[in-house]
Amino acid sequence: MIKSMTGFGRAEMVTSERRITVELKSVNHRYLDLSIKMPKKLSFLEGAVRNLLKTYMQRGKVDVYITWEDYTLNTGALKYNRELAGEYLAYLKQISDEFGLEFDVRASTLSRYPEVLTMEEQSMDEEKLWGYLEEPLREACGKFVETRIREGEHLKEDLLEKLKGLDEKVARVEKRSPEVIAAYREKLEQKVKELLEDSQIDEGRIAAEVVLFSDKICNDEETVRLRSHIQGMKKILEESQGVGRKMDFMAQEMNREANTILSKSNDLEVSNIAIDLKTEIEKIREQIQNIE
Repeated sequence: MIKSMTGFGRAEMVTSERRITVELKSVNHRYLDLSIKMPKKLSFLEGAVRNLLKTYMQRGKVDVYITWEDYTLNTGALKYNRELAGEYLAYLKQISDEFGLEFDVRASTLSRYPEVLTMEEQSMDEEKLWGYLEEPLREACGKFVETRIREGEHLKEDLLEKLKGLDEKVARVEKRSPEVIAAYREKLEQKVKELLEDSQIDEGRIAAEVVLFSDKICNDEETVRLRSHIQGMKKILEESQGVGRKMDFMAQEMNREANTILSKSNDLEVSNIAIDLKTEIEKIREQIQNIE
């Protein structure tokens, strides 16, 4: 089972006291890159969130958005700064005395001065907060993985189809190679006949030249390795871990074999097939970049 690196998951938990929303979305990336955006009051839970996410995914650039709304009225506490209020009062009394002004400070007026009265969020139990968040986070991760699996199945079907096409092209190279050697022998014999006219042709010399030629253009090793890599890729597609990295390495090896076939070829048809092989392998590599 393979997974795509693109995915999306969303979950929401709503109660009479709070509403928690978790949303995940991802794109391709060489490694796992987590970007987590959450309310400041939950920042101490980031490590736990990261650890949980890593159990659901191995690669991809994943953006995580967590929102938290409290409906309760006891989420904050009013704090009175007595020392600061005293300083304000002392300075106001000093101003009144120095300039002969009426000292008419009221408690309601003083309370509106900066930092005299402040609202502070009450600290919440970490275990309770994690207990509230974990459920929607796991639900979102589960949906996220489901979308990756569905997309992964489409990728698998496409890759298997492309591998089938590669196999057919390798078969064409294997079929054409003996024909190239036979055509070379025929052409060589014809040239020798034209040069020698009625003289007897040295079949041994002709055979030796054909052997040298066939050794030069022989691509048996390359086609055998290509077939082996194709079968290897099919097996990797049935695995569940590290599929993308393994297939990327295999595609590089396949491209190397196709390059060798192209460099050895002195036949237009084989050259064209080798170019097609390289083109298809590149398409496979592009698709592999989408696999986790």
